Formats: sequence, structure tokens, C-alpha cells
Amino acid sequence: MTIEPPQPQDQDIRQQLAAGDYHNAFEQLLERYKEKVFRLCFSMVRNETQAEDLTQDIFLRVWKALPGYHGAASPSTWIYSIARNCCLSYLRKQKNHPAIFLAEEELERLEESTAVQRDALQAGVDLDIAWMLGQLPEKYRQVVMLFYLEAKSYEEVGSMLGLPLGTVKTFLYRGKQELLKIAARRPNPEIKLNRSST
Repeated sequence: MTIEPPQPQDQDIRQQLAAGDYHNAFEQLLERYKEKVFRLCFSMVRNETQAEDLTQDIFLRVWKALPGYHGAASPSTWIYSIARNCCLSYLRKQKNHPAIFLAEEELERLEESTAVQRDALQAGVDLDIAWMLGQLPEKYRQVVMLFYLEAKSYEEVGSMLGLPLGTVKTFLYRGKQELLKIAARRPNPEIKLNRSST
């Protein structure tokens, strides 16, 4: 009995790109990664409206960059790298030009809380997990979300976030420790992050 080697991730998209079929490749990328990119953006900027705007901007950049994609990294890693860089640029600009009044900030927090609960329900994610992830420091939250919720490997997480492998493992360990502390403060803590590789 022969065992076929596993197919590379997004093989169909790679084939479309190799054939110069950028339109269909982009449609597939958009369908497959839009929600994941939005979640990554939201984890970084903590504002639903801005995360939606950034997601649109990211996919515009992806479309423009498609002819230059040569498959050195997987499509998901490539897209996450673009998304991360776009979000970091946005956050740097915000630090240089803060323009949110306190009242607006409070209103946004209320809207975000409602949106997170709605999205968590739609995605089938336990609400306690969504709340607890929101309490994590950003550097831990991004690593935990990619590793557990997006099922990325250590190497993929490191490539997407520009982190060495050792740092990814350290952030995962510390993130889990923080989640346990956060869960202990909840009336009915329930953690469902069960990947056995950590």
C-alpha cells in the first residue's frame, strides 16, 4: 500500500498563481483568509471598525502584490505577514497622532465587547475564551490565537509575527500561565485550549 505525500497547503491557489490566474487565486484567498485576517487585525488594534478597514486595505495590498508572489512562503504565512506589517504601521501612526476622545473610546469599548461576543457565538468559540483572550497582553494574545485558534505550527507563528522559535514557545507558555490566572478570577472558568504540543 502506497501512502501519498501530504499536499501543500493551498495547493489549488499555488497552481492558479503559477498559471498567472491572479483573479481566481485572489477570490480563493479572500474567501479562505478574510475572517482570519480580520481576527488577527482585531487582536492587534482592538477596534472592530478599524480592523474591518485594515482587512480591506490588506487584501488590496495582497491583490497588488500577487504577481510578485513566488511561493517561498505558504500563502497563509505571506498574507499574515502583510497583515501584521499593515497593523503595525497603523499602530505606529496612532501613537504619533492620538486623536480619540475619552467618550469615543468608551463607546468603542462597548461596541467591541458586543461585537466580540457576537463573533464568538457565530464562530462557536466559548465566550469565556474570547473574554480571557481579550485580557492577555497583545504579544501573548497574538501567539495564542494563531497557535490554538488558527492551528498554526510554531514555525508558522514565528514567521507570521517575525519572532524567533524560542520566543514563540516562551510567549505560548507565558500566555497559557496568564490564561490560567485570568480563568481563576472567573466564576466558572473553562479553558478549552488543549493542543498537546505545549
